Amino acid sequence: MVKNVLRIVGVVIVTIIISVIVIVNFIVNSSTSRQHFDDVNAVPKNKVGLLLGTAKYHDKSRQIINTYYQNRIDAAVALYMSGKVDIIIVSGDNSTQYYNEPLLMKNDLIAKGVPASHIIMDNAGFRTLDSILRCRDIFGQKSFTIISQEFHNQRALYIANHKGLSCVAFNAPMGETVFREMFREKLARVKMMLDLINNKQASFYGEKIEVK
Repeated sequence: MVKNVLRIVGVVIVTIIISVIVIVNFIVNSSTSRQHFDDVNAVPKNKVGLLLGTAKYHDKSRQIINTYYQNRIDAAVALYMSGKVDIIIVSGDNSTQYYNEPLLMKNDLIAKGVPASHIIMDNAGFRTLDSILRCRDIFGQKSFTIISQEFHNQRALYIANHKGLSCVAFNAPMGETVFREMFREKLARVKMMLDLINNKQASFYGEKIEVK
C-alpha cells in the first residue's frame, strides 16, 4: 500500500515538473519569436551589440575550441562589419585571474577586424540575467542587439522584455553537443522564471560606464 502511494506521488511530481518545463519553454519561445533573426540583413540596427559569453575551450588543455564560442564571435563580427551595431559589449565571467571570458572575446574580435575602441568589456556578466541588467543599469542601454545561439537568445530576450527593454537578437549557428545544451537550457529557463518572480538582481553593479 505504502509503495503504491509513493509510486503515485512520484508520478505526480514528475508530471508536474515536466509540465512546468513544457509550459515555461512554450511561453519563452512564443513571446520572443519575432525578435530574433538568422539573417544579418534582416536584423534592425542598434548602437550596441551585447555578446554573451561562454567558455572558449572544451578542454583544460585549451586545444579544442568550443564551436558555440567561435560561432558567437563570428556572428558579432558579421553584425559589426555589416553596420548593424557600432559598439560591442563583451559580457562574461571574469571570476578568477585564470578565467576571463570578456578578454578572450575582445582579443578574438580584434583579431577579426573589430577595432579595440569599439569593444567594451563587461567583466561581471556571470549569468545571462546579470548581462542584461548590467547592459541597462551600468552601460545605460535600453535598446540593444543580443548575440548568442537561438535558444540562449530566446531566454535573454525574455529577460529583457520582462525588464522593459526593447531588444532584438542575432542567432549564431549552433555548435556541438546540441542535446546536452538543449537539456540544460530547459532547466535554465525554469530557474530564470523563478529569478524574475523573485526580482533577482545582478551579482555586481559598480560605477556606470558611458557608451560613446
